[in-house]
Amino acid sequence: MLFTRKTVFVFLLLSFSILSSGIQDYSLPEARKVLEAIEKMESEQSRGDKGSLKKIVITEKELNSYIAYRIETEKEEIMKELRLKLFKRNKIEGKVLIDLRGQKIPKFIRPQMTFYFGGKLEVKKGRARLDIKDLFLEDQRVKPTILDVILSITSKINKTEALSMNDWHELPYGIKDIKTNRHKATFYY
Repeated sequence: MLFTRKTVFVFLLLSFSILSSGIQDYSLPEARKVLEAIEKMESEQSRGDKGSLKKIVITEKELNSYIAYRIETEKEEIMKELRLKLFKRNKIEGKVLIDLRGQKIPKFIRPQMTFYFGGKLEVKKGRARLDIKDLFLEDQRVKPTILDVILSITSKINKTEALSMNDWHELPYGIKDIKTNRHKATFYY
């Protein structure tokens, strides 16, 4: 599919804004804020606080720090980076770096790939999924089904069940809903 220079320019400008939005590798104090929020939710749930829904607000920077912290501490082998940019009405943009170097992969797959994506987080009945509307591999628009190929390869490497980008995933225990706004996410539990 051919795109005009203007479309490519807009995408490159958008992806540059994602990368230059002040997101650092990660801030341990910001990652700790998310860890403390998780502990608070778990504590309140274990006490049986069943009243009205409670909420915790996590900033975009805190969320990205937490993700980077988890990637580093869990020594993630394939996904080396994931950065998110949050918008109103559960719209999300992001960047993900996949590193398959040293793995047995088909020759048509690049060993290292950077994807940029845009979509909407859908939440229903304790489950969530990301409906990807736009996906770019480096600077080239690609179909979201390429992510299913990557997920299939990853599942074979990790000896886990293959997933699809269209799959609905269980929310962490106790979380009922997620709403995003500009630069923040609200988790209802």
